[in-house]
Amino acid sequence: MSPIKLAVFVVAIAAMPLGAQQSPTLDANQKLAREVYKEIIEINTTDSVGSVTKAVKVLEKRFRAAGFPAKDIQVLTPPDKPTKANLVVRYHGRNPQAKPIMLLAHLDVVAALRTDWTIDPFVLTEKDGYFYGRGSSDDKAMASIFVANLLRDKKEGWVPERDIILALTSDEEGGNANGVDWLIRNHKNVIDAAFALNEGGGGSLRNGTYFFNSVQAAEKVPVNLTLTATNRGGHSSVPRPDNAIYTLTDGLSKLARFRFPVMLNEVSRTFFERTAALETPDVGAAMRAIVANEKDSAAAAVISRDPRYASMLRTTCVATRLAGGHAYNALPQTASANVNCRIVPTQSTDDVVATLNRVVADTGVHITSTLDKTEKTGAKPSALVAEVMDPITAITHDMYGANIPVIPVMSTGATDGRFLRAAGIPTYGVSGLFGDPLDVRAHGRDERILVKSYFEAHEFLHRLVRQLASPKLTP
Repeated sequence: MSPIKLAVFVVAIAAMPLGAQQSPTLDANQKLAREVYKEIIEINTTDSVGSVTKAVKVLEKRFRAAGFPAKDIQVLTPPDKPTKANLVVRYHGRNPQAKPIMLLAHLDVVAALRTDWTIDPFVLTEKDGYFYGRGSSDDKAMASIFVANLLRDKKEGWVPERDIILALTSDEEGGNANGVDWLIRNHKNVIDAAFALNEGGGGSLRNGTYFFNSVQAAEKVPVNLTLTATNRGGHSSVPRPDNAIYTLTDGLSKLARFRFPVMLNEVSRTFFERTAALETPDVGAAMRAIVANEKDSAAAAVISRDPRYASMLRTTCVATRLAGGHAYNALPQTASANVNCRIVPTQSTDDVVATLNRVVADTGVHITSTLDKTEKTGAKPSALVAEVMDPITAITHDMYGANIPVIPVMSTGATDGRFLRAAGIPTYGVSGLFGDPLDVRAHGRDERILVKSYFEAHEFLHRLVRQLASPKLTP
């Protein structure tokens, strides 16, 4: 779509009342994107009862029909996980010496019960200006856009300067076969790239207008720890001061009052620096102060009044589950709690555990890993290089407005980007999908995204990928 046609498309649909917005007449490329979007949303790819492999096979068929050579379409499946396939497609460029770029999206989704939704979660439904369906925002929008745009590129005969790798994977949302982690450990040569584009970033709307576009360039690493207190127990009719439940709850109370020190990195520092201009005067001043001196406790206190910002300042650990005792009339022999930590990328798990041991300060409480996971802390945030950030900024200004800032963010949640960064592949969460931050329904009931946002992101990512893959050839 040309910039002029895109502008007409955006203005026409934005001028309509939100509830009246419907898809305008779609061109061939938009129709293809919507067809792919519908196709994969209507395949149940949940970890428990669904199959990512089924979606992979459908998309594999599309690439074969479009003329992609069989050797460039790989379905890679863990031997003991037949429903957890991963699709890797390579689109060749003119310079085989140039390192490829990767487009990453996960095909699995969070479980959704029909009884919880007002519509069928596994049917793409368009109404009131929105696309509804499980995965409509997380992450089948990006997956369908990446697929449709590569099919378009092939049809138009476009040849990039360097190869493009598309990786559509399993179990980002959980499960026991995370596709990115498995590919790195078993087929890294197939997906190795100069950098990757992934979910994790996106545009924010305020009162229905464009506010800012974010680029996720770092993320906190999730680690679950178990705090356990044990005791010899006894009959409840003869209580003693030494009680496993009391010992554990004393330790958890200390944890509740503790805050890790502020620990900024290039990405979070830039986030607060740029967000300061968008915030209220007192919060903005505090953000500028924390950037200048991360030991400024007064500034940290002001910023921390917002839980979202507080989590971006530091590592957090919070109790999420409790268990204790074995009978109503017996003193507890064991009490335990799961503590979910979100660790800033520059800190290690060992450092966090050592800190918690100092905070709890009780040798009767033992801290161990809850799950045997392959999480890796200590990976550097992705550098905010001009090669990536400049095209994102230029396209954002051209499509959404010259005054719309592009703000790097560190996610407090987690994406598959953490595995890529740990493997030495810089990863940038950027989608061009704009939405209301007060109406985020990913993982929830009636998940949805704006129709106009989907098609804007379709164009945004088409232009961005072409420019990143051919920086010298694409204006």
